[in-house]
Amino acid sequence: MTVINNVTRFLISRKVRYTAFETPDEKLGAWETAQFLGLEPDSVLKTIVVTREKPKKPLLVVIPGPYTVDLKLLASALGEKKVHLPTEREAEQLTGLQAGGISPLALINKGFQVVIDSSAQNHSEIHVSGGQRGLNIRLAVNDLVKLTNARVALVSRP
Repeated sequence: MTVINNVTRFLISRKVRYTAFETPDEKLGAWETAQFLGLEPDSVLKTIVVTREKPKKPLLVVIPGPYTVDLKLLASALGEKKVHLPTEREAEQLTGLQAGGISPLALINKGFQVVIDSSAQNHSEIHVSGGQRGLNIRLAVNDLVKLTNARVALVSRP
């Protein structure tokens, strides 16, 4: 059975090549998803919600599973003084999505700026959440950058 949701419909409408993978419905981090699918952990990216000092729309920062967001590098890349990590609950409220299912593909046209860590370009294809728990999407890095109009910058550390 193939999962069809807004993300997969969007990818089909844009004629983007992708592969959907079903994973357990409970919240899996990128690391657990990589183990479940038998993938290199840094090819599975996680989406981190980050807020700015001045109340603007939050950012979606997409980084490899084993990495952590470097808030100073991110702020510098954006020309901001400071950026902050909200709690998981706040991230869910800001996006309307459950943690484990937050995806830049599910939030296209919702006003979120997307920043993808430059290390993603070490892979031709990467995996991201499909916008809900239990759905993982593999697609070309370049397609993710184009679809989300993302900025690519070094914003995380192993």
